[in-house]
Amino acid sequence: ASRIVAVFGATGLQGSAVINRLLEDGNFTPRAITRDTHSEAALTLKERGVEVVQGDSGDKASLVSALRESEAVFAVIWLSFVTFCLIYSTSPQMTSPGTTSEVTQGKNIIDAAKEADAKSFIFSSLPSLSKLSSGKYNISSHHRTNELTDEKDKAEVEICLKASGLPNVFLLFGGFAENFWRLNFLKKTSTGFNITLPKYNPTAISAFTWIGHDLGEATLAVLKSYTDPSKEVSGKSYPVVTAQLTWPALAAMTSQALGVEVIYTCIPSSGIPPLDNLCEARSKYELYSTTPVPNPDLVALEYTSPSSLSYFAYIRGSS
Repeated sequence: ASRIVAVFGATGLQGSAVINRLLEDGNFTPRAITRDTHSEAALTLKERGVEVVQGDSGDKASLVSALRESEAVFAVIWLSFVTFCLIYSTSPQMTSPGTTSEVTQGKNIIDAAKEADAKSFIFSSLPSLSKLSSGKYNISSHHRTNELTDEKDKAEVEICLKASGLPNVFLLFGGFAENFWRLNFLKKTSTGFNITLPKYNPTAISAFTWIGHDLGEATLAVLKSYTDPSKEVSGKSYPVVTAQLTWPALAAMTSQALGVEVIYTCIPSSGIPPLDNLCEARSKYELYSTTPVPNPDLVALEYTSPSSLSYFAYIRGSS
């Protein structure tokens, strides 16, 4: 029988990275879980031979059906923050992205995975900045309340998953390299580019994750290892880090790769309060700064880290 891996966020950045790597490898069969099976991205997946199944993380009943016969689940529910930032930049009066809370989504997926008798549950997660800062930084995608997706909610989902009895693994990420373009951090100038971020100290070390490569690679490494008792992957958290750099250092490397001037500029505010808070908190706490690159715990699972040359080739193609 096919080793089915149910992939949430299949039409987004994270889920598509997982699907791409599983297709390349060929040992697992990705099943794309999406709310809209008729979207352009979903239809593209179907054209590539991927099974696309309707499932809404806010509707548990739909998930029970969608996860049937799945050996493993890759779950991501950090979808509304970037969406919120993009929408807020044009509609600052918006008070909610209008999605089910992250905790409810997480619990629904966990319950459905248990009913499907999944053998491994891989959760895309983050440390709780609220916990690290004793509540000072309560990073939320809800502009005026804390009702929606934030890192504290993700920590609560982790607690639920650990208590569920499902074998579980947590993958933790730095700043998404792809956000150079998705959140317009890399802005063209007359002489090259300017990397602009709010409240991010130029001397702070930032962890970066190239989601398009590293997420799929790390997920595959876990899937190939979880059945081996000697690997002891269940219950572990793995930071997935491509590079540890200051933003000015990244600007200098990007400049060298592109052959044009690239300058880092720290601005007082982006005009998007949740993004400002997130950058300020990550600057202060320097997440994963003690994690070697590549992470030896992942290398032990036969994870392959990308070279800097391949990453900057990606930057050239994206710019």
